[in-house]
Amino acid sequence: MSALRMPDWDQLAVDRPVMVATMGRYLEQVACTLRPGSVGGADLALRCFAAFLAEAHPEVKTVAAVGREHIENFKPWLKNRPGRTSGKVTVNTIAHRLGTLRMFFVRIQEWGWADAPARVPIITADLPRQDKALPKALDDADAAKFLRAAQGQRRLLIRVVSEVLLRTGLRVGELIALRADAVVLIGDGHWLHVPVGKLHDDRYLPLHPHVVTLIGEYRAAHVAPANPLLLPREGGTPLDRHTITRMLNLAAKAAGIGHVHPHQMRHTLATQAINRGMSLEAIAAMLGHHSMDMTLRYAKIANRTVAEQYFAVTEKVEALYATNTPLPADTLGPTLSRLRREHHRMLGNGYCARPQHLDCAFESVCETCTFFQTSIEFRPTLQQQHDDAAAKEQAHRQQLFGRLLADLDQDAS
Repeated sequence: MSALRMPDWDQLAVDRPVMVATMGRYLEQVACTLRPGSVGGADLALRCFAAFLAEAHPEVKTVAAVGREHIENFKPWLKNRPGRTSGKVTVNTIAHRLGTLRMFFVRIQEWGWADAPARVPIITADLPRQDKALPKALDDADAAKFLRAAQGQRRLLIRVVSEVLLRTGLRVGELIALRADAVVLIGDGHWLHVPVGKLHDDRYLPLHPHVVTLIGEYRAAHVAPANPLLLPREGGTPLDRHTITRMLNLAAKAAGIGHVHPHQMRHTLATQAINRGMSLEAIAAMLGHHSMDMTLRYAKIANRTVAEQYFAVTEKVEALYATNTPLPADTLGPTLSRLRREHHRMLGNGYCARPQHLDCAFESVCETCTFFQTSIEFRPTLQQQHDDAAAKEQAHRQQLFGRLLADLDQDAS
């Protein structure tokens, strides 16, 4: 087998017809629910594993015969495979292949297929930890240079595409697929209807009036009324991501900011928004994120708020090393002061919002649990809790700790 080229399914089926049939049946099933790109990734991962078995474990003819030892041998084999653009496959590729393969075993076992192993041979710990590089956004200065350069382009479509991407945060695939009636008037403002896309839902985005004007000018000059797309090429054919990338880089070159890619416009809008106070929930809705985990990544690079907090306290903290004089009351800054006030109210999975002057009915909930155990070494603490309950005239707590103390004394006697 070539270092880069893997055998196709027909070649693999010669010696492993049952295994190939099981994998093919699986791909048919997931094609009913997954997008074509995801099915293609599953196809590649399964074919890669089948090729490994043909090379390293020719005795394994069925999926049911796959055991833990085969996975343990597959991992270093996969790690040492050459990559398409680098010396070896990336960590992300390894994680994707193993994760896809694990889901294959999990699903066929859940489906009760005859050719499934007795247990899933891949565990989550087999998947390497992936590098999660922060999104690469343009800083404010470069974003301004880019927008000015884009507005100076002679070709109107470059100006339109650049402004739409930078001001809406659309994915390039979403921009390409926008329908002719995507710009709608809701109330007093124009909105952009983004149809079902990568995450299987649609959304509406507010449009800047300048962008609405640009889109209208372009469509009036270059788009036939019957064209189903909002922003096709001047000749009427659909745009593609490579053409859009070239357009953006014409503006980037004129701005002197180096190479850019379409998704960078999305990162830039999100970073600008969070730096200027937009909530994470609003940003998630704007970008079409299903999970806040995706949106939270922008919080890591939106560092203006962090910087303001840091420099608000830096000089005062530096004074700790030069003087013993008391620091002013505002030394902690607003965020750290709030954290100090709320720290005692932090729970394992949230916060207690009970007003401090009210008693808590669950203050001793653990001590009432049937699994609660204590011993003589905790007697001083229990006595203090008993006395505190008595001082506060909390009869229930006083009785509870009294009973615990009595049980300890009885055990000791």
